[in-house]
Amino acid sequence: MPKVAPSILAADFSVLGDEVRRIGEAGADYIHIDIMDGVFVPNITIGPPVIRSLRKFTDVPFIAHLMISHPERHIDAFAESGSDIIEIHIESDQADPHETLRAIRRAGCKAGLAVNPPTPIESMFDYLNEIDLVLVMSVNPGFGGQSFLPEILPKIPAVKKELEERGLDIPIEVDGGINRETGLLASEAGADILAAGTYVFRSRSAKEAIDSLRGAGEESKS
Repeated sequence: MPKVAPSILAADFSVLGDEVRRIGEAGADYIHIDIMDGVFVPNITIGPPVIRSLRKFTDVPFIAHLMISHPERHIDAFAESGSDIIEIHIESDQADPHETLRAIRRAGCKAGLAVNPPTPIESMFDYLNEIDLVLVMSVNPGFGGQSFLPEILPKIPAVKKELEERGLDIPIEVDGGINRETGLLASEAGADILAAGTYVFRSRSAKEAIDSLRGAGEESKS
């Protein structure tokens, strides 16, 4: 059964604290927080002060997904804001991804590494021993509400096979265009965490949407 990480990019930002509380009470396993700087991706979203202000609304773990250039400059700030997992992109401009991942762990957070749709999954294999989470992007990052790109699906079993051969028990998150149908595809391919924004936050019932994603995972096993 996959875990579900609703992405607050699709939330109502005028009542963001209430939205985070609502999604936590609906059964979210994580809160996925997209951080964009207008450089690595064209959009701009939020930073550590907002995460810090949201922390009091829920105990659900926060995933800070850093879609930013030179993430190494901001690791401590995101860790101190209340992030539990910090994800960086292998494509991002940074001095040394190895050192950035080590810095995340030194700061007391789990380290995640993301790969964009055009990037070969093998590009992250050198870093697998230094991470706690793999993030496979199923859209090109920058904006919410995009359609799932099915061509990324082979990346999931490919990285899962590599992890198993190394004896690593690391979950694989898939982010972008996730709904019940695409969640089923991702789960069938081996995804452990489904990050869904619009499908959860814009649904009639967040709980029903979250449960349906978990149900898609159960369906994939059968």
